[in-house]
Amino acid sequence: MSTLFDYDAELRRHNDILRAAARVGAGDHVLDVGCGTGQATREAARASGSGRVLGVDISAPMLARARQLSAAEGLANVTFEEADAQVHAFPPAGFDLCLSRFGTMFFADPVAAFSNIGRALRPGARLVLLVWQGQDRNEWATAIRQTITGEPPATPTGRNAFTLADPAVTEGILTAAGFTEIDFADVHEPVYYGPDSATAYDAVLHQLKFQDVLATLDPVAAERARERLRATLDAHTTPEGVHFDSRAWLIKAHRP
Repeated sequence: MSTLFDYDAELRRHNDILRAAARVGAGDHVLDVGCGTGQATREAARASGSGRVLGVDISAPMLARARQLSAAEGLANVTFEEADAQVHAFPPAGFDLCLSRFGTMFFADPVAAFSNIGRALRPGARLVLLVWQGQDRNEWATAIRQTITGEPPATPTGRNAFTLADPAVTEGILTAAGFTEIDFADVHEPVYYGPDSATAYDAVLHQLKFQDVLATLDPVAAERARERLRATLDAHTTPEGVHFDSRAWLIKAHRP
């Protein structure tokens, strides 16, 4: 029987890139924004040793899982808080590094949010982020929905996964928030949907909520959509699993 993949597995190649770029050192105090279930947070905690790591997220269920995993690994230097990084009262100048793996794209007021994060960083501290490039450069965001619905995906509006996709806009936000030495590096790695198409099919319908989309179709159209989905997943199956193309930005900046 197939099992559903998880978000950490989906982004395993991106996580390796973020970890290398973060360069967490012994004794570092690290803030992980939008930490989810805490994979990057735990890795930072292991690297920091005598330092401290704080992971924040607005999802209580994800944080519960993060605490469970950290306890199982015996990590005593990591804590998790349910908090909105836009407004949370972080200790001023309390961190040497802020990192985030796709956790900063949904701020209602990004300048205010990054200003708040900046106040939590000591002078000279670093900011290291992964954010998605545009929807049209991310197959994972377009191919499956178009396969199921038969329609091109709508242009996202409001705060969405692609709101920091434009380097000029994002550099302006970070500059206004007080960051300097802002750098963008292209990250071209696939996202992973499971070891085989059966696992990926389960993940798409259940974990990715496309079952709700199918429910809006009549039975014949729904079955045709399922057949198209299976064919699409088969076409994206490689010896290393099911992959869809993606493009992201690795952003680095400093707090003066």
